[in-house]
Order: sequence, then structure tokens, then C-alpha cells
Amino acid sequence: MSWIGWWPLPLARHSFSTSQGNSMTDRTFTSADLIDLFQSWKQLFAEQREFLIALDGQVGDSDLGITMSKAFAAAADALATEGEAAGIAKLLRTAGTTMARAAPSTMGTLTATGFLRASKAIDGKDRLETADMAAFWRAFRDGVAERGKAKVGDKTLLDVLDPIATTLEASGRATLPDALKAAADAARDALEQTKSMVAQHGKAAAFQQKTLGLQDAGATVGYLVIRRMADFVLGRL
Repeated sequence: MSWIGWWPLPLARHSFSTSQGNSMTDRTFTSADLIDLFQSWKQLFAEQREFLIALDGQVGDSDLGITMSKAFAAAADALATEGEAAGIAKLLRTAGTTMARAAPSTMGTLTATGFLRASKAIDGKDRLETADMAAFWRAFRDGVAERGKAKVGDKTLLDVLDPIATTLEASGRATLPDALKAAADAARDALEQTKSMVAQHGKAAAFQQKTLGLQDAGATVGYLVIRRMADFVLGRL
């Protein structure tokens, strides 16, 4: 069991089933894997709904758990309906547009933007290797930064997305499971560092110094996403 702040997040390996009978081969990531990953994210954010509501309520409006559970549930269902034949890029576009409609809040919009930008970065790919996943997360990060008009150090989701992207970019010839584990570990450390930052955006910015010592809620979502992705990929091999 690993602890982030006062909240326990299980990091054990899981065995994920797939309705298509597909398994990850050659350490790459396919459209079938993406559909199953969204199902896993859906479950995760349903489980962490109340925790995120409480965390967001410290200096926000307490809707983050509701937003993320709705967004990932809607996206997961949409991808399952569309099917793996659509391909990775189209599935990511579907996820982004579905999230934007289902959860039109600040965090819902930022997450949707990240997936939409990622879809462009890997367009034409039918399998994602380590370099492709680096491009995915670089585009996700840049989209969030541009849409949210934030920079690293502002105590936002971006403070976790940036080390995810840079760690993957520096992974070189590492296997996808190893690269994603390193990225998730970097995100965990970055999340801890948000406690020493002062919020500059959203409702939390109104609290300024009172946000010192608090784990950023948006950055927590980013950590949840990458850690589950890393565990999912590891569990498939």
C-alpha cells in the first residue's frame, strides 16, 4: 500500500480481462487495450469519488470527484460502444468529446483537451510503443497548459503532467512497462511537491497561503491516471 497524503492507493499488479480476448504483445499498446484501460479508469474514479470530493473541498467547490467519475464513466461506455476497429486515435477523440459533454467543468474540459491533443499526436498508429506514449503525454501536457493557461509551479494538474512527459521522453529504449512505471513514480514525487506550492488558479487561488501543505486536487487526478495506466500495462505482460 502506498500513501499519497492521507489517502491510500493500492498499487498492486492486477490481471485485467478483455472482452475481445486480446492481450498486449511485443510490449505495445493497442486500441483494445485502450478500451479496457478506460474501463479500469472508470472503476478507479468511481472508487475514489468520495476521496476527491473531500480533497477538493478543502479549498475548492467539492465537485472534482463527481466530475471525474462522470467523465471517465461516459468515456469508457462510449469507447466500448465504438469498438477497437475504430483505432487508437479515433477512440481518443471519442473519449475527449464525450468527456467534454459529460463533465463541462474546468477539470472535465482540461482532461478532455488532453485526450483530444493526444489523439492528434498518435494519429495513424495502430500500436503505441514507448516513444509513441511519450508523444501522447507530451501532447496531453501541452494541451492542458494552453487551455488552462498554467505553468509548472502554479499548483495544478500541470505539475504532475510535466514530469510524466519529460520522464517518458527520456526513457530511450526502455520497455513500455518500465517507462510508464518511471513516469508514474515521477508523478508521485511531483504530487508530493505540490504541498509546498501556493495555488495560482481556480477557486483555490483565493486561499493563497492556506493552500500551503495541501496536496493539489487536480494534480492528484493526474497521478491517478498515470499510475493506473502503468499498473494496467504491467498487468498485461
